[in-house]
Amino acid sequence: MHVPDWAGTLGEAYRLALAHLTGLPDRPVGSGAGPAEMRAALGGAVPEGPTPPAEVIATLAAAADPGIVATASGRFFGFVFGGATPAALAADWLTATWDQNAGLYATSPAAAAVEEVAGGWLLDLLGLPPHASVGFVTGAQMANFTALAAARHEVLRRAGWDVERRGLAGAPPIRVVAGADRHDTIDRALRFLGIGTDAIVGVPVDDQGRMRADALSVDAGVPTIVCAQAGNVNSGAVDPLDAIIDRAHEAGAWVHVDGAFGLWASVSPALRPLLAGVERADSWATDAHKWLNVPYDSGLVFCAHPSAHRAAMSVRAVYLEHAEGGERDPLDHNPEFSRRARGFAVYAALRALGRTGMAALVERCCALARRFAAQLDAADGVTVLNDVVLNQVLVRFDGPDSRTRAVLDGVRRDGTCFMSGTTWRGRAAMRISVTNWSTDEADVDTSVRAILKVAEA
Repeated sequence: MHVPDWAGTLGEAYRLALAHLTGLPDRPVGSGAGPAEMRAALGGAVPEGPTPPAEVIATLAAAADPGIVATASGRFFGFVFGGATPAALAADWLTATWDQNAGLYATSPAAAAVEEVAGGWLLDLLGLPPHASVGFVTGAQMANFTALAAARHEVLRRAGWDVERRGLAGAPPIRVVAGADRHDTIDRALRFLGIGTDAIVGVPVDDQGRMRADALSVDAGVPTIVCAQAGNVNSGAVDPLDAIIDRAHEAGAWVHVDGAFGLWASVSPALRPLLAGVERADSWATDAHKWLNVPYDSGLVFCAHPSAHRAAMSVRAVYLEHAEGGERDPLDHNPEFSRRARGFAVYAALRALGRTGMAALVERCCALARRFAAQLDAADGVTVLNDVVLNQVLVRFDGPDSRTRAVLDGVRRDGTCFMSGTTWRGRAAMRISVTNWSTDEADVDTSVRAILKVAEA
Protein backbone atom coordinates (compact mmCIF):
# COMPACT_ATOMS: atom_id res chain seq x y z
CA MET A 1 0.00 0.00 0.00
CA HIS A 2 1.30 3.43 -0.96
CA VAL A 3 1.68 5.72 2.07
CA PRO A 4 1.29 9.40 1.16
CA ASP A 5 3.77 11.89 2.53
CA TRP A 6 1.13 13.80 4.48
CA ALA A 7 3.62 15.30 6.90
CA GLY A 8 5.94 16.59 4.20
CA THR A 9 3.19 17.96 1.95
CA LEU A 10 0.95 19.49 4.60
CA GLY A 11 4.00 20.68 6.53
CA GLU A 12 5.15 22.59 3.46
CA ALA A 13 1.67 24.07 3.00
CA TYR A 14 1.58 25.10 6.67
CA ARG A 15 5.01 26.73 6.43
CA LEU A 16 4.03 28.70 3.35
CA ALA A 17 0.65 29.70 4.78
CA LEU A 18 2.20 30.92 8.01
CA ALA A 19 4.83 32.88 6.11
CA HIS A 20 2.08 34.55 4.08
CA LEU A 21 -0.04 35.44 7.09
CA THR A 22 2.80 36.73 9.25
CA GLY A 23 4.18 38.68 6.30
CA LEU A 24 0.95 40.56 5.58
CA PRO A 25 1.88 43.73 7.52
CA ASP A 26 4.97 44.24 5.33
CA ARG A 27 3.56 42.98 2.04
CA PRO A 28 2.28 45.36 -0.67
CA VAL A 29 -1.49 44.95 -0.52
CA GLY A 30 -2.16 44.99 -4.26
CA SER A 31 -0.62 43.02 -7.09
CA GLY A 32 1.03 44.41 -10.16
CA ALA A 33 1.32 41.05 -11.92
CA GLY A 34 0.06 41.02 -15.49
CA PRO A 35 -1.68 38.12 -17.23
CA ALA A 36 1.35 37.27 -19.35
CA GLU A 37 3.55 37.05 -16.27
CA MET A 38 1.08 34.82 -14.45
CA ARG A 39 0.55 32.53 -17.43
CA ALA A 40 4.30 32.17 -17.86
CA ALA A 41 4.82 31.37 -14.18
CA LEU A 42 1.97 28.87 -13.89
CA GLY A 43 1.69 27.55 -17.44
CA GLY A 44 3.57 25.16 -19.64
CA ALA A 45 2.84 21.76 -21.09
CA VAL A 46 0.98 19.06 -19.21
CA PRO A 47 3.53 17.33 -16.94
CA GLU A 48 4.64 14.02 -18.41
CA GLY A 49 5.18 12.30 -15.11
CA PRO A 50 4.48 12.66 -11.40
CA THR A 51 6.04 15.30 -9.17
CA PRO A 52 6.47 14.96 -5.40
CA PRO A 53 3.47 16.71 -3.75
CA ALA A 54 5.59 18.89 -1.43
CA GLU A 55 7.52 20.12 -4.48
CA VAL A 56 4.24 20.88 -6.27
CA ILE A 57 3.07 22.99 -3.32
CA ALA A 58 6.34 24.92 -3.09
CA THR A 59 6.41 25.56 -6.84
CA LEU A 60 2.75 26.62 -6.90
CA ALA A 61 3.22 29.08 -4.04
CA ALA A 62 6.28 30.65 -5.65
CA ALA A 63 4.60 30.97 -9.05
CA ALA A 64 1.32 32.34 -7.69
CA ASP A 65 2.81 34.78 -5.18
CA PRO A 66 3.22 37.79 -7.53
CA GLY A 67 -0.48 37.54 -8.42
CA ILE A 68 -1.79 37.14 -4.88
CA VAL A 69 -3.70 40.21 -3.67
CA ALA A 70 -3.34 40.56 0.09
CA THR A 71 -7.08 40.58 0.73
CA ALA A 72 -6.46 39.26 4.25
CA SER A 73 -4.43 42.37 5.12
CA GLY A 74 -5.79 44.89 7.59
CA ARG A 75 -5.15 47.53 4.91
CA PHE A 76 -7.28 45.92 2.21
CA PHE A 77 -10.34 48.14 1.80
CA GLY A 78 -11.48 47.11 -1.67
CA PHE A 79 -14.98 46.01 -2.62
CA VAL A 80 -16.55 44.59 0.60
CA PHE A 81 -14.12 41.80 1.48
CA GLY A 82 -13.57 40.49 4.96
CA GLY A 83 -10.56 38.45 5.98
CA ALA A 84 -10.55 35.17 7.87
CA THR A 85 -10.35 34.97 11.64
CA PRO A 86 -7.89 32.39 13.00
CA ALA A 87 -10.66 30.04 14.16
CA ALA A 88 -12.52 30.26 10.84
CA LEU A 89 -9.36 29.66 8.80
CA ALA A 90 -8.31 26.69 10.94
CA ALA A 91 -11.81 25.19 10.66
CA ASP A 92 -11.66 25.67 6.90
CA TRP A 93 -8.39 23.69 6.79
CA LEU A 94 -10.11 20.89 8.70
CA THR A 95 -13.06 21.12 6.30
CA ALA A 96 -10.73 20.45 3.39
CA THR A 97 -9.07 17.62 5.30
CA TRP A 98 -12.35 15.94 6.24
CA ASP A 99 -13.58 16.45 2.64
CA GLN A 100 -17.24 15.96 3.54
CA ASN A 101 -20.02 16.12 0.96
CA ALA A 102 -22.56 18.32 2.74
CA GLY A 103 -25.51 17.47 0.52
CA LEU A 104 -27.18 14.83 2.69
CA TYR A 105 -27.28 13.97 6.37
CA ALA A 106 -26.26 10.43 5.36
CA THR A 107 -23.02 11.63 3.76
CA SER A 108 -21.99 13.71 6.79
CA PRO A 109 -24.00 13.83 10.01
CA ALA A 110 -21.46 16.29 11.41
CA ALA A 111 -21.78 18.71 8.49
CA ALA A 112 -25.57 18.59 8.65
CA ALA A 113 -25.63 19.11 12.41
CA VAL A 114 -23.12 21.96 12.40
CA GLU A 115 -25.22 23.82 9.81
CA GLU A 116 -28.30 23.32 11.94
CA VAL A 117 -26.59 24.60 15.08
CA ALA A 118 -24.81 27.51 13.38
CA GLY A 119 -28.01 28.41 11.55
CA GLY A 120 -29.87 28.68 14.85
CA TRP A 121 -27.13 30.85 16.30
CA LEU A 122 -27.29 33.13 13.26
CA LEU A 123 -31.04 33.58 13.52
CA ASP A 124 -30.61 34.55 17.16
CA LEU A 125 -27.70 36.95 16.53
CA LEU A 126 -29.38 38.64 13.55
CA GLY A 127 -32.74 38.90 15.28
CA LEU A 128 -34.57 36.86 12.65
CA PRO A 129 -37.54 34.57 13.31
CA PRO A 130 -36.41 31.41 15.13
CA HIS A 131 -38.54 29.23 12.83
CA ALA A 132 -36.83 30.51 9.66
CA SER A 133 -34.98 28.02 7.46
CA VAL A 134 -31.28 28.49 6.69
CA GLY A 135 -29.25 27.61 3.62
CA PHE A 136 -25.45 27.66 3.25
CA VAL A 137 -24.50 28.79 -0.27
CA THR A 138 -21.49 30.25 -2.09
CA GLY A 139 -22.15 33.95 -1.60
CA ALA A 140 -24.73 36.72 -1.78
CA GLN A 141 -25.42 36.00 -5.45
CA MET A 142 -26.67 32.49 -4.72
CA ALA A 143 -28.28 33.61 -1.47
CA ASN A 144 -30.36 36.13 -3.42
CA PHE A 145 -31.06 33.50 -6.08
CA THR A 146 -32.25 30.96 -3.50
CA ALA A 147 -34.42 33.46 -1.63
CA LEU A 148 -35.99 34.72 -4.84
CA ALA A 149 -36.63 31.13 -5.95
CA ALA A 150 -38.58 30.62 -2.72
CA ALA A 151 -40.37 33.91 -3.33
CA ARG A 152 -41.19 32.90 -6.91
CA HIS A 153 -42.66 29.64 -5.63
CA GLU A 154 -44.80 31.30 -2.99
CA VAL A 155 -46.24 34.25 -4.92
CA LEU A 156 -47.21 31.93 -7.78
CA ARG A 157 -48.60 29.31 -5.39
CA ARG A 158 -50.87 31.98 -3.95
CA ALA A 159 -51.98 32.71 -7.52
CA GLY A 160 -52.77 29.01 -8.05
CA TRP A 161 -49.68 28.12 -10.10
CA ASP A 162 -47.14 25.36 -9.40
CA VAL A 163 -43.98 26.76 -10.96
CA GLU A 164 -41.77 23.80 -10.04
CA ARG A 165 -44.05 21.46 -11.97
CA ARG A 166 -45.41 23.68 -14.73
CA GLY A 167 -42.58 26.15 -15.29
CA LEU A 168 -43.09 29.80 -16.13
CA ALA A 169 -44.68 29.44 -19.57
CA GLY A 170 -48.28 30.54 -19.12
CA ALA A 171 -47.76 31.52 -15.47
CA PRO A 172 -49.16 34.78 -14.10
CA PRO A 173 -46.46 37.44 -14.59
CA ILE A 174 -44.41 38.31 -11.50
CA ARG A 175 -43.72 41.92 -10.62
CA VAL A 176 -40.43 42.69 -8.86
CA VAL A 177 -40.24 46.04 -7.07
CA ALA A 178 -36.74 47.19 -6.14
CA GLY A 179 -34.82 50.36 -5.45
CA ALA A 180 -32.98 52.06 -8.29
CA ASP A 181 -29.72 51.51 -6.39
CA ARG A 182 -30.19 47.78 -5.82
CA HIS A 183 -27.21 45.46 -6.17
CA ASP A 184 -26.80 43.75 -9.55
CA THR A 185 -27.05 40.32 -7.96
CA ILE A 186 -30.82 40.91 -7.79
CA ASP A 187 -31.04 41.44 -11.56
CA ARG A 188 -28.75 38.50 -12.23
CA ALA A 189 -30.79 36.20 -9.98
CA LEU A 190 -33.96 37.19 -11.83
CA ARG A 191 -32.26 36.27 -15.10
CA PHE A 192 -31.26 32.88 -13.70
CA LEU A 193 -34.81 32.27 -12.47
CA GLY A 194 -36.43 33.03 -15.82
CA ILE A 195 -38.33 35.99 -14.38
CA GLY A 196 -36.20 38.44 -16.34
CA THR A 197 -35.13 41.99 -15.63
CA ASP A 198 -38.09 43.47 -17.52
CA ALA A 199 -40.16 42.41 -14.51
CA ILE A 200 -38.39 44.99 -12.34
CA VAL A 201 -40.22 48.15 -11.38
CA GLY A 202 -37.60 50.59 -10.11
CA VAL A 203 -38.34 52.76 -7.10
CA PRO A 204 -36.63 56.16 -6.71
CA VAL A 205 -34.00 56.50 -3.99
CA ASP A 206 -32.79 59.36 -1.82
CA ASP A 207 -29.37 60.99 -1.94
CA GLN A 208 -27.84 58.10 0.04
CA GLY A 209 -29.33 55.35 -2.13
CA ARG A 210 -32.17 54.40 0.23
CA MET A 211 -35.42 53.31 -1.39
CA ARG A 212 -38.09 55.97 -0.93
CA ALA A 213 -40.93 54.19 0.83
CA ASP A 214 -43.32 57.00 -0.13
CA ALA A 215 -42.67 56.17 -3.80
CA LEU A 216 -43.27 52.43 -3.34
CA SER A 217 -46.40 51.16 -5.07
CA VAL A 218 -47.58 47.56 -4.80
CA ASP A 219 -50.77 46.32 -6.47
CA ALA A 220 -52.80 43.84 -4.46
CA GLY A 221 -53.68 40.70 -6.39
CA VAL A 222 -50.55 40.81 -8.58
CA PRO A 223 -47.79 38.28 -7.72
CA THR A 224 -45.17 40.69 -6.37
CA ILE A 225 -41.73 40.46 -4.79
CA VAL A 226 -40.33 43.58 -3.14
CA CYS A 227 -36.54 43.64 -2.84
CA ALA A 228 -35.22 45.91 -0.10
CA GLN A 229 -31.60 46.52 0.80
CA ALA A 230 -29.68 46.53 4.07
CA GLY A 231 -26.39 48.17 3.18
CA ASN A 232 -26.03 50.02 -0.11
CA VAL A 233 -22.86 48.71 -1.75
CA ASN A 234 -21.55 52.26 -2.21
CA SER A 235 -22.88 54.34 0.68
CA GLY A 236 -23.76 51.65 3.23
CA ALA A 237 -27.24 53.17 3.64
CA VAL A 238 -30.13 50.96 4.76
CA ASP A 239 -33.59 51.15 3.21
CA PRO A 240 -36.46 52.18 5.54
CA LEU A 241 -37.41 48.57 6.10
CA ASP A 242 -40.33 49.07 8.49
CA ALA A 243 -42.22 51.32 6.08
CA ILE A 244 -41.40 49.17 3.04
CA ILE A 245 -42.55 45.97 4.74
CA ASP A 246 -45.76 47.62 5.93
CA ARG A 247 -46.70 48.71 2.40
CA ALA A 248 -45.65 45.46 0.79
CA HIS A 249 -47.40 43.16 3.22
CA GLU A 250 -50.60 45.20 3.08
CA ALA A 251 -50.75 44.30 -0.62
CA GLY A 252 -49.79 40.65 -0.05
CA ALA A 253 -46.27 40.96 -1.52
CA TRP A 254 -43.20 38.97 -0.50
CA VAL A 255 -40.36 41.09 0.92
CA HIS A 256 -36.76 40.01 0.39
CA VAL A 257 -33.88 41.84 2.08
CA ASP A 258 -30.51 41.83 0.36
CA GLY A 259 -28.22 42.30 3.36
CA ALA A 260 -24.93 41.09 1.93
CA PHE A 261 -22.98 43.03 4.56
CA GLY A 262 -25.50 45.37 6.19
CA LEU A 263 -27.54 42.59 7.78
CA TRP A 264 -24.63 41.99 10.17
CA ALA A 265 -25.32 45.39 11.75
CA SER A 266 -28.18 43.62 13.55
CA VAL A 267 -25.66 42.02 15.91
CA SER A 268 -24.84 45.45 17.38
CA PRO A 269 -27.27 47.01 19.87
CA ALA A 270 -25.98 50.42 18.78
CA LEU A 271 -26.56 49.81 15.06
CA ARG A 272 -29.66 47.60 15.21
CA PRO A 273 -32.07 50.58 14.98
CA LEU A 274 -30.86 51.17 11.41
CA LEU A 275 -32.53 47.86 10.48
CA ALA A 276 -35.77 48.37 12.39
CA GLY A 277 -38.40 45.94 11.12
CA VAL A 278 -35.98 43.66 9.27
CA GLU A 279 -37.27 40.62 11.16
CA ARG A 280 -40.70 41.06 9.51
CA ALA A 281 -39.40 40.35 5.99
CA ASP A 282 -39.98 37.02 4.24
CA SER A 283 -36.40 36.22 3.22
CA TRP A 284 -32.89 37.52 3.73
CA ALA A 285 -29.48 37.11 2.08
CA THR A 286 -26.02 37.82 3.48
CA ASP A 287 -22.33 36.91 3.12
CA ALA A 288 -20.41 35.22 5.91
CA HIS A 289 -17.15 36.07 4.14
CA LYS A 290 -17.88 39.73 4.65
CA TRP A 291 -18.38 40.79 8.27
CA LEU A 292 -18.25 37.36 9.86
CA ASN A 293 -14.78 37.05 8.28
CA VAL A 294 -14.80 33.40 7.22
CA PRO A 295 -12.89 32.17 4.15
CA TYR A 296 -14.48 32.17 0.72
CA ASP A 297 -16.95 30.86 -0.27
CA SER A 298 -19.69 31.28 2.31
CA GLY A 299 -23.09 32.86 1.73
CA LEU A 300 -26.25 32.51 3.80
CA VAL A 301 -29.93 32.57 2.95
CA PHE A 302 -32.77 32.70 5.47
CA CYS A 303 -36.47 32.18 4.78
CA ALA A 304 -39.41 32.85 7.07
CA HIS A 305 -41.44 30.32 5.08
CA PRO A 306 -39.52 27.02 5.28
CA SER A 307 -42.07 25.16 3.15
CA ALA A 308 -41.55 27.62 0.27
CA HIS A 309 -37.78 27.36 0.71
CA ARG A 310 -37.86 23.56 0.52
CA ALA A 311 -40.36 23.52 -2.34
CA ALA A 312 -38.02 25.64 -4.44
CA MET A 313 -34.81 23.76 -3.59
CA SER A 314 -35.43 20.16 -2.51
CA VAL A 315 -35.01 17.07 -4.65
CA ARG A 316 -35.90 13.41 -4.19
CA ALA A 317 -34.37 10.41 -5.92
CA VAL A 318 -34.43 6.67 -5.26
CA TYR A 319 -30.64 6.43 -5.31
CA LEU A 320 -30.26 8.98 -2.48
CA GLU A 321 -30.60 8.21 1.21
CA HIS A 322 -32.90 10.96 2.40
CA ALA A 323 -33.28 11.81 6.06
CA GLU A 324 -36.45 10.33 7.51
CA GLY A 325 -36.02 10.62 11.28
CA GLY A 326 -36.01 14.38 11.79
CA GLU A 327 -32.47 14.87 10.50
CA ARG A 328 -31.74 17.80 8.20
CA ASP A 329 -30.69 17.23 4.59
CA PRO A 330 -28.80 20.42 3.66
CA LEU A 331 -29.60 20.11 -0.07
CA ASP A 332 -33.24 20.93 0.75
CA HIS A 333 -32.13 24.52 1.36
CA ASN A 334 -29.61 25.37 -1.35
CA PRO A 335 -29.28 24.94 -5.14
CA GLU A 336 -26.25 22.67 -5.02
CA PHE A 337 -26.16 18.90 -4.82
CA SER A 338 -22.63 17.92 -3.83
CA ARG A 339 -20.84 20.72 -2.03
CA ARG A 340 -18.21 21.68 0.48
CA ALA A 341 -19.18 21.63 4.18
CA ARG A 342 -19.16 25.40 4.63
CA GLY A 343 -20.86 25.27 8.02
CA PHE A 344 -17.72 24.28 9.95
CA ALA A 345 -15.96 27.62 9.35
CA VAL A 346 -19.12 29.58 10.14
CA TYR A 347 -19.58 27.60 13.36
CA ALA A 348 -15.96 28.17 14.39
CA ALA A 349 -16.13 31.91 13.70
CA LEU A 350 -19.32 32.29 15.72
CA ARG A 351 -18.04 30.18 18.61
CA ALA A 352 -14.74 32.09 18.76
CA LEU A 353 -16.32 35.55 18.61
CA GLY A 354 -19.51 35.02 20.56
CA ARG A 355 -22.26 37.62 20.68
CA THR A 356 -20.12 40.36 22.21
CA GLY A 357 -17.13 39.68 19.95
CA MET A 358 -19.28 39.84 16.83
CA ALA A 359 -20.86 43.12 17.93
CA ALA A 360 -17.43 44.56 18.75
CA LEU A 361 -16.06 43.54 15.33
CA VAL A 362 -18.89 45.30 13.47
CA GLU A 363 -18.82 48.38 15.68
CA ARG A 364 -15.03 48.68 15.40
CA CYS A 365 -15.17 48.57 11.59
CA CYS A 366 -17.82 51.29 11.56
CA ALA A 367 -15.78 53.45 13.93
CA LEU A 368 -12.72 53.00 11.72
CA ALA A 369 -14.77 53.98 8.66
CA ARG A 370 -15.74 57.19 10.45
CA ARG A 371 -12.05 57.74 11.28
CA PHE A 372 -11.22 57.43 7.56
CA ALA A 373 -13.98 59.89 6.67
CA ALA A 374 -13.01 62.47 9.29
CA GLN A 375 -9.34 62.54 8.29
CA LEU A 376 -9.92 62.57 4.55
CA ASP A 377 -12.74 65.11 4.63
CA ALA A 378 -10.54 67.48 6.64
CA ALA A 379 -7.85 67.46 3.93
CA ASP A 380 -7.79 70.13 1.23
CA GLY A 381 -9.27 69.05 -2.08
CA VAL A 382 -10.87 65.90 -0.69
CA THR A 383 -14.61 65.35 -0.20
CA VAL A 384 -16.48 62.51 1.49
CA LEU A 385 -19.65 62.00 -0.54
CA ASN A 386 -21.79 59.87 1.77
CA ASP A 387 -23.12 59.79 5.29
CA VAL A 388 -20.94 57.15 6.94
CA VAL A 389 -23.54 55.06 8.73
CA LEU A 390 -21.80 51.69 8.48
CA ASN A 391 -18.43 50.68 7.04
CA GLN A 392 -18.51 52.33 3.61
CA VAL A 393 -16.79 55.61 2.72
CA LEU A 394 -17.02 57.34 -0.67
CA VAL A 395 -14.23 59.80 -1.45
CA ARG A 396 -13.69 62.21 -4.32
CA PHE A 397 -10.71 64.39 -5.13
CA ASP A 398 -11.22 67.89 -6.54
CA GLY A 399 -11.09 68.15 -10.30
CA PRO A 400 -12.35 65.98 -13.14
CA ASP A 401 -13.15 62.29 -12.80
CA SER A 402 -9.73 61.49 -14.22
CA ARG A 403 -8.05 62.91 -11.10
CA THR A 404 -9.98 60.69 -8.70
CA ARG A 405 -9.22 57.70 -10.89
CA ALA A 406 -5.54 58.68 -11.07
CA VAL A 407 -5.34 58.91 -7.27
CA LEU A 408 -6.96 55.47 -6.98
CA ASP A 409 -4.45 54.00 -9.45
CA GLY A 410 -1.57 55.69 -7.64
CA VAL A 411 -2.67 54.34 -4.28
CA ARG A 412 -2.76 50.82 -5.68
CA ARG A 413 0.70 51.20 -7.20
CA ASP A 414 2.02 52.53 -3.89
CA GLY A 415 0.97 49.25 -2.24
CA THR A 416 0.31 50.59 1.27
CA CYS A 417 -3.39 49.89 0.96
CA PHE A 418 -6.00 48.83 -1.58
CA MET A 419 -9.27 50.58 -2.40
CA SER A 420 -11.74 50.00 -5.22
CA GLY A 421 -13.36 52.54 -7.50
CA THR A 422 -16.98 53.26 -8.27
CA THR A 423 -19.29 55.81 -9.81
CA TRP A 424 -21.61 57.66 -7.44
CA ARG A 425 -24.29 59.98 -8.78
CA GLY A 426 -22.50 60.13 -12.11
CA ARG A 427 -19.09 60.99 -10.67
CA ALA A 428 -15.99 58.88 -10.10
CA ALA A 429 -15.25 58.01 -6.48
CA MET A 430 -12.87 55.97 -4.36
CA ARG A 431 -14.76 53.39 -2.32
CA ILE A 432 -13.35 52.42 1.07
CA SER A 433 -14.85 49.42 2.81
CA VAL A 434 -13.68 48.58 6.34
CA THR A 435 -14.66 44.94 6.81
CA ASN A 436 -11.57 43.08 8.02
CA TRP A 437 -11.42 41.84 11.61
CA SER A 438 -7.71 42.73 11.88
CA THR A 439 -7.89 46.38 10.76
CA ASP A 440 -6.91 48.86 13.48
CA GLU A 441 -6.39 52.61 13.92
CA ALA A 442 -2.78 52.40 12.75
CA ASP A 443 -3.91 50.77 9.49
CA VAL A 444 -6.34 53.61 8.88
CA ASP A 445 -3.84 56.36 9.73
CA THR A 446 -1.11 54.79 7.60
CA SER A 447 -3.54 54.42 4.70
CA VAL A 448 -4.76 58.03 4.97
CA ARG A 449 -1.17 59.28 4.82
CA ALA A 450 -0.51 57.18 1.73
CA ILE A 451 -3.70 58.38 0.01
CA LEU A 452 -2.97 62.07 0.69
CA LYS A 453 0.65 61.69 -0.41
CA VAL A 454 -0.48 60.27 -3.74
CA ALA A 455 -3.17 62.96 -4.10
CA GLU A 456 -0.65 65.74 -3.45
CA ALA A 457 1.68 64.31 -6.07
